[in-house]
Amino acid sequence: MPHIRLAAPAPTRPGVLLPGRDLALAWILMVLIAALAWLLTVSQSRRMGMEPGTMGLALPLFLLLWVVMMAAMMLPSVAPVAITWVQAIGRQAAGPARALRIGEFVSGYLLAWVGFGLVAYGLLAATDRLLDSHAGAGRWIGAAAFLLAGLQQFGPLKRACLRHCRSPMFQLLRYARFRPWAKDLRVGAHHGLYCVGCCWGLMIVLIPLGVMNVAAMAGLAAVIFLEKLWRGGPWLSWAVGLAFLVLAALAPFQDWLLPGLEMSDPSMDRMLGPAL
Repeated sequence: MPHIRLAAPAPTRPGVLLPGRDLALAWILMVLIAALAWLLTVSQSRRMGMEPGTMGLALPLFLLLWVVMMAAMMLPSVAPVAITWVQAIGRQAAGPARALRIGEFVSGYLLAWVGFGLVAYGLLAATDRLLDSHAGAGRWIGAAAFLLAGLQQFGPLKRACLRHCRSPMFQLLRYARFRPWAKDLRVGAHHGLYCVGCCWGLMIVLIPLGVMNVAAMAGLAAVIFLEKLWRGGPWLSWAVGLAFLVLAALAPFQDWLLPGLEMSDPSMDRMLGPAL
């Protein structure tokens, strides 16, 4: 018979929280960050109102606003994966080293969305030019956005990325084999890219609905959360895809479906300006 050695479990290292307490604090932190991001988003939307395209924002300011929006919309659905990885970090590091590794993970995740933010800014800038040069372009831009979002809900990329987000444990085990160099940054970016692949179609509908439309953002955040964490998530994806296809068919004939593509009347703005 082979010789088996039994060893006592290693004592908990000083500075590392017990798993239950660590988990509770991680959830509290995620909720607080998401709540703060929502407060900032709502406050900014009240100041900016509903405007089409880039809303007159320069690229750096737009990306800053975009990151806050993504934190508000995505953190609730990504929390289980993020907290699981943060727990793994907590078992390997303590103090400043742990804080640095968690910061790398979060930065990597947000970098993936910053990359998509650059694409979104380009699309919004193109929307500005089309609306300026063609009065009726908004209807067809809205229809195209809804159509693209609807088709994406049924596509293979959506299925593959949603499968990853719904069953992340295999990927977390794979991440454990990453080389140590910038490991947490790469893990965050890798998972962030899966989230982008899963949700980019949902984000595109903000072009016709309005980038600063808080009600639309809240609805999309709920869809994202249920798609990833609810048992019937895949069925919900198909239902939302069908709804987008219906909206694509209606958009050219129903202007009220396109609040984010309505151009303000300059003469009305001049009349209201002194009164405001």
